[in-house]
Amino acid sequence: QVQLLESGGGLVQAGGSLRLSCAASGTIFRINAMSWHRQAPGKQRELVASVTSGGSTTYVDSVKGRFTISRDAAKNTVYLQMNSLKPEDTAVYYCNLEYRVWDKTSISWGQGTQVTVSS
Repeated sequence: QVQLLESGGGLVQAGGSLRLSCAASGTIFRINAMSWHRQAPGKQRELVASVTSGGSTTYVDSVKGRFTISRDAAKNTVYLQMNSLKPEDTAVYYCNLEYRVWDKTSISWGQGTQVTVSS
């Protein structure tokens, strides 16, 4: 079973930066994509950024130019560098992994890490 270990959340003032990390462990034949999602109180979970095995990235419009997703394929780890943070970025951030074992594609979620941006 694949497990995701997230780290890097915390409290930061508006304009500050944080870097989230998510390391995957377990039996993984191939990673299709890794992504970060977030859920603020009273809101639906949304996709923040994703990176495919080929290195293609996507971002939600609200974080473009401020957040950068990257990955270390050798370590099965994905990062989210968050700069110029705003109070509206406050949420629980979840790591997501889409991977394959033999011919089966599965999805795994991290436990979430709290990011709080004070004004």
